[in-house]
Amino acid sequence: MVAALFWLIGEAIHLMILAIIIWAVLSMLISFGVVDWRNPLVRGVNDFLTRLVMPVLQPIRRVVPFFGSVDLSPLIAILLLQALQMVLADLFMRLAISGMAY
Repeated sequence: MVAALFWLIGEAIHLMILAIIIWAVLSMLISFGVVDWRNPLVRGVNDFLTRLVMPVLQPIRRVVPFFGSVDLSPLIAILLLQALQMVLADLFMRLAISGMAY
């Protein structure tokens, strides 16, 4: 049961990392005019991804200043999420070694 819980949390973190990457690429494509913003599909996907990643990015944006027009909050969020995955993996291994993970 504990193994399934750690797996589920790890997969949720992985999906959030993918959502941040897709959101960042899509926002760059929109800002450079490669993708048409008026397309309902593009607008819907962008709106969904924005609502999904903003709760993660907003606290980071409050702390980290902008460097010109470069937003480093997606990069910092990805690094923090990967660090959280590593901490959870270490915690699971410690639980597995002690015999309480299964």
